[in-house]
Amino acid sequence: MKAMIFAAGMGTRLKPITDTLPKALVPIAGKTLLERVVTRLANAGFDHIVINVHHFGDLIINFLREHDNFGLDIQVSDERDMLLDTGGGIRKATPLLQGDEPFLVHNVDILSNVDLAAMYNNHVSRGADVSLLVSERDTQRYLLFNEKEDNRLVGWTNIATGQVKSPYADFNPDLYRRLAFSGIHVISPKVLKAMEPYADKFPIMDFYLAEADKVNIVAHCQPGLEMVDVGKLYAIQQAEDFVNAHPEG
Repeated sequence: MKAMIFAAGMGTRLKPITDTLPKALVPIAGKTLLERVVTRLANAGFDHIVINVHHFGDLIINFLREHDNFGLDIQVSDERDMLLDTGGGIRKATPLLQGDEPFLVHNVDILSNVDLAAMYNNHVSRGADVSLLVSERDTQRYLLFNEKEDNRLVGWTNIATGQVKSPYADFNPDLYRRLAFSGIHVISPKVLKAMEPYADKFPIMDFYLAEADKVNIVAHCQPGLEMVDVGKLYAIQQAEDFVNAHPEG
């Protein structure tokens, strides 16, 4: 099975740590974020992994070399010349991800107890084009899903500002289920074709919201989901507490 790890980000919210280190190599309880995500993927059966790099990309490449790619087939999608955002990053990595089977995408700064293999298999059995790991946590920004259509994505809202995005006309966000994205998704190969008209650099969520009426994008909910987004300095202690409570993570 194939997976891609987003490891190219600047990690600006983790400064000053990321002034000298990429976010992927930030240590959490003795292991880097990257190693923890790679290990989780390997334990779930993913044996071909693509990792995109930009900020201190050479350090990530050297880290993988020093660890012999953790015994896996790991390839690097090099964005050191230009950071392409999440959608552009996936599209640039297309030659490394092509095939008949879906691939899983995992943010390097997400630690969770999600059953990655079950999520992947559920995506296949539902015949979805994209499956988004979501939860009912409190936030200001929500994805909106139609429960009557297998929890299909129909839009997005910021409840603090009232902003709404949807490809559907006369869209009423109050009619749909609000769920928060959790940084992990499974993508079927046909979606790569739909990305071709887009610019070199674009956020994947903008693509999902623009194409939701044409691409079957669905919610994946796991009961009892626990996760930590290691995006800010205060979250490092939360992440260490999480891995100490979930040694397999």
